[in-house]
Amino acid sequence: MAVREIEPVVLELDRLEQLAESGYYNPYTMFDWPDTIEPDKPWMSEHLTTLGGTPMWDELTREQQLALTRFEAVNFFSLNIHGIRELMSDVVMRIHEKTYADVSEFLHHFIGEENEHMWFFAQFCLRYGGKLYPAQPTLKADSVEHLSPIARELIVFARILIFEEIVDHYNAYMATDQTLPHIAREINRVHHQDESRHVAFGRMVFTNLLGQLVKRDPDEAPVVAEYLENYLQYSIGTLYNPAAYRDAGIPDALALRRKALAHPARVETHDQVLKRTRKFLSKSGVGRETIKR
Repeated sequence: MAVREIEPVVLELDRLEQLAESGYYNPYTMFDWPDTIEPDKPWMSEHLTTLGGTPMWDELTREQQLALTRFEAVNFFSLNIHGIRELMSDVVMRIHEKTYADVSEFLHHFIGEENEHMWFFAQFCLRYGGKLYPAQPTLKADSVEHLSPIARELIVFARILIFEEIVDHYNAYMATDQTLPHIAREINRVHHQDESRHVAFGRMVFTNLLGQLVKRDPDEAPVVAEYLENYLQYSIGTLYNPAAYRDAGIPDALALRRKALAHPARVETHDQVLKRTRKFLSKSGVGRETIKR
């Protein structure tokens, strides 16, 4: 998609580019992949599972609890893979557009790192889980197709930012969770290390594009805010995969998903996961409070 109607995105990226270059690593040689993972260890922090903190978790046998951590780790990494593939496609289409000429150098680092992330997430899933979960249906964009080019462009980069911030919340915690196998901690740690730069970059691009929108089409901001709030909810929902419940030997997967999503303990957890992002969106002027009711 051509974006000639949008002003050039000019950012000060020297520090982020230096960090990307100085922190470079070879993902194909840095991980020590064990043949198997200790069977008594969770693969995902237990309170981060979609049943964490609810009576439904306590009702599971220990075998089912451990199985759920395994399959939800595979689901989480699968979501990362599909999300990375989508954002890479969006970025590649724009990397040499005139609008992004000033940030093209960093976008090359971005694409290279995201490709490597996709590789090591897939390695974990295929080595230890034996599969990837399929991509889930994407949130329809019918409500924003009529918006101006700058608003639609803003939404593209907002989706990337939201995806990265949610993932990073989980990565940051699991990187230091000593109950997890070493390889799971390492994958989360390395991804968190890179995502901190990507999130910083994403916020800068978002702020630039939003500034253009407010200057040219301010009435579209509430529509963008509503779409982004829906996207936050959609993104949380993708963590609740009925297939993971079935693979863990838990019956009535669809009913369990509905019950878990609505449980007050999980709603509180969702708010904590999204707190940083919602605060940023509100401060930027496209938070929930700007949606027209």
